Amino acid sequence: MDVVSDAVAAVRMGQAVSERVRVSGSWCARFAPYDGAGFHVVLEGGCWLLPDGGTPVSLGVGDAVLLPHGTGHVIADSPADAATLARAMPFERWTGGPPGPRRLPRSMTGGVELLCGKYRLDHSRVHPLLAELPTVVHLPNRVGDHPELRAAIGLLGGELTAGRPGTGIAVPSLVDLLLVYMIRGWVDQGGGAWSAALGDPVTAAALRALHADPAAAWTNERLAAEAGVSRPTLARRFTSLVGRPPMAYLTWWRLTLAAGALRDTRDSLAAIARRVGYGTPYALSHAFSREFGTTPGRYRARAVGVDGRRGKAGGAGTPREGGEAEGGAGPLRGKGVVR
Repeated sequence: MDVVSDAVAAVRMGQAVSERVRVSGSWCARFAPYDGAGFHVVLEGGCWLLPDGGTPVSLGVGDAVLLPHGTGHVIADSPADAATLARAMPFERWTGGPPGPRRLPRSMTGGVELLCGKYRLDHSRVHPLLAELPTVVHLPNRVGDHPELRAAIGLLGGELTAGRPGTGIAVPSLVDLLLVYMIRGWVDQGGGAWSAALGDPVTAAALRALHADPAAAWTNERLAAEAGVSRPTLARRFTSLVGRPPMAYLTWWRLTLAAGALRDTRDSLAAIARRVGYGTPYALSHAFSREFGTTPGRYRARAVGVDGRRGKAGGAGTPREGGEAEGGAGPLRGKGVVR
């Protein structure tokens, strides 16, 4: 696994929900803050995104925008004043029902067509690559930029209008692809320290090795050899770009994987310990308790108790850094139409 894939896999829970809407006239809809990530793709026309406390963003056809931290926001036909924003209709009322992909009649033309949705993410164990994403990641539709994202948006638009067999599987899969491609687009734009880390051949090689086999008996010497540099060179470049030494990062990642396994599986502590690189359940329990402030058993029980099923963030704490590796206002105005 590569770092971006692992970072997404560590926090993804359940299936994304999405809603295809078409609207015309004067309109304004609010999205409340969300424990996950929100996204919008403009399939036709244009609109404005107004994040809470942020700068308005103009969106055109083919644009994609990700709100990775679930920031509350409004989408509207034009920039709105504070009074209008305060009266914006909640999106759930705006669409008239629970979220879910909805296909519009081909005969409907004009106005603005959007795909709006949410990814359910567990922010209690978010990877630092995702933590440093800005409030809004805007990927405008420009010739030559982000070809994979453009292709996915094109395929998604086709699935939403064609009504062909298999659409029920194709649409959720393409929505999942959007998350990866939007994060990749931000990395490719050179955003944040992690773009530099993944672009540095030495640091990237070390990260690939640790993520490919986190349970291996890694040492600084072995990892430096894997990256093809001396131990001091690896330590200097890795620590500068990642924010912590190689073995401290490995400890954090192993415990993050262990937390995910405790939440999402019924595997024994011994099995989880072997999977993430600890020689005994006791060694894992000791490291886990030190970093999370609770035992693995209590962490698992709290995660299950909060949601009644695997996969819900239990709020039992997050790994600490450091340490060495061990073993529109009111009803829609104008010709507002939502299907």
